Amino acid sequence: MQQETVEGKRDERRDPVPTEEKPQVRLTIDDREVTAETGANIVDTARANGIDIPTLCYLKGISEPGCCRVCVVEVDGMRTLPAACVTPVREGMVVRTNTPRVRRTRRRVVELLLTEHHADCPVCPRAETCELRAVAARVGLNRMRLPNRRRRRRVLEDNPFMVRDPEKCIKCRRCVEVCRKVQGVDALTAAGRGFETVIGPAFADDAATAACITCGQCLLHCPTGALTEREYIHEVWKAIDDAGKQVVVQTAPAIQVTLGEEFGMPAGTVVTGKLVSALRGIGFDTVFSTEFAADLTVMEEAHELLERLEGKGELPLISSCSPGWVKFCEHFYPEFLDNLSTCKSPQEMLGALVKSYYAEKEGLDPAKLVTVAIMPCTAKKFEAARPELVSEEGRRDVDFVLTTRELARMIRQAGLDWDTLAEDGEFDNPLGIRTGAGAIFAAAGGVMEAAIRTAYALTEGEEIGARVEFKAVRGLNGVREAEVRLRGRTVKLAVAHGTRNARRLLDRIKAGAEYHFLEIMGCPGGCIGGGGQPIVGPNRKEPSGERRRKRVEALYSIDLTRELRRAHENPAVRRLYEEYLGHPLSEKAKKLLHTTFTPRERYPRTAPKKVPLH
Repeated sequence: MQQETVEGKRDERRDPVPTEEKPQVRLTIDDREVTAETGANIVDTARANGIDIPTLCYLKGISEPGCCRVCVVEVDGMRTLPAACVTPVREGMVVRTNTPRVRRTRRRVVELLLTEHHADCPVCPRAETCELRAVAARVGLNRMRLPNRRRRRRVLEDNPFMVRDPEKCIKCRRCVEVCRKVQGVDALTAAGRGFETVIGPAFADDAATAACITCGQCLLHCPTGALTEREYIHEVWKAIDDAGKQVVVQTAPAIQVTLGEEFGMPAGTVVTGKLVSALRGIGFDTVFSTEFAADLTVMEEAHELLERLEGKGELPLISSCSPGWVKFCEHFYPEFLDNLSTCKSPQEMLGALVKSYYAEKEGLDPAKLVTVAIMPCTAKKFEAARPELVSEEGRRDVDFVLTTRELARMIRQAGLDWDTLAEDGEFDNPLGIRTGAGAIFAAAGGVMEAAIRTAYALTEGEEIGARVEFKAVRGLNGVREAEVRLRGRTVKLAVAHGTRNARRLLDRIKAGAEYHFLEIMGCPGGCIGGGGQPIVGPNRKEPSGERRRKRVEALYSIDLTRELRRAHENPAVRRLYEEYLGHPLSEKAKKLLHTTFTPRERYPRTAPKKVPLH
């Protein structure tokens, strides 16, 4: 059957455009003559030529404070040792990265950092991926001569999504810069000076009371265990060990292309069968796929779009499946809350259905069901605790959320050998049946493409829309635009990922730009770049952007292998409507699958109502 591709227009403000090459300079590094672009720093130039300079505070293009001083080098003509990450190259420069003075200075710098550090490495969740630990080994620090003088500070874990341990913070400010430059939130800052410096929300607030969007990008970029996810592994083990409980687990589409990285597999390796086998080996009673609920979300959201195009609601319709983005909207753009789709996220839809439809179908007591979600996102932990997502009976849709990293820990704790796990594990029915549309939900642009595939079929006919692909909304550029014809009218679409790009897109709308449907994802790249995804060890040099690209390619390869690629073709979704919901946007569907949102202050003064953390 003929495949139709809808093309879009490139967003000149965000898509890369060709630029003239910068002039080259010649310099010498460790007796090797090399070339580099004018303006490049010593660290990047050395690494491009196979010479490793250790760093801690440096993130290329994001964080370049030069504050950790681990990257010092000798430069002829300079009396002091400059930080290589903030020192630009120049013509004729002579750099030495491995002299006795450099090695001695780096060891002392790392030793000074460790005097402030709470070194509980055996029980730290970042032990295997701790950059401070790796740098200490890299500079040859094998004994401490200085006494530990860390400031005694309380571990902050009074929220459902993140733990802050100030005693492990090395003040590198990477979290601050990621929050400000990548996400555009600016929820973190440095307070105090010298040894008294504390990194965190302003006015010593906890993240739960600050205008934090809970996205977890700060966790991904923290080099130590100072920032980690709020862990629920022990609570989940307790539920599994309780003979009176039935524990139902769901797994997000992104997990199947990222979990393998936790066990040394290349980025983008598809491990769906092993993932299901691991969940059964851990002891979960039932294993469902969040992709089923993604298909269901498409059905509800596509019909919601068609209704709004007919004048029944605010335009543009904005997707609401990313809880980090939703919280960003609540804090910074509450005037757009009426534009948000009222659909719950797929995680919450499936949780609600497990405790209603599935419980009734199987004759189970909802009070004895425990729902666990394996998600790529720390914001999902916050979302599960939202009071709006608690039923009239006082039950949460999702009881516990585990990140990709937490699931990997559980697999190891269960004594499962990843390499020998069966690769043919299958999800349970009926909430495990899924289409290709559900798989691509995890990539930026995937929600949009999945919704438009179904909306196109509903309006233009099954035969015309049978193999439509919307490649114009794919890709890792910050903002992408496209147009499609629906019901005889041109529908303008836009996709943004990372909330700094969301800010730009919404400001564009406030300035008069017209769109009909927006997909906004809170994290760079969408769920494949979520704050709960694997943190690769310091020895893996693959850039994060390249890992995200491989993960996205894997998702679209899954989509292409599925016999059914559109949400409305899912037989289990059709059966759900026939047996239980009636039709999309029915009264029952709205009660179970839809929600409301809460305007929040940009600068909160009072703590929100506490939600039990189990």
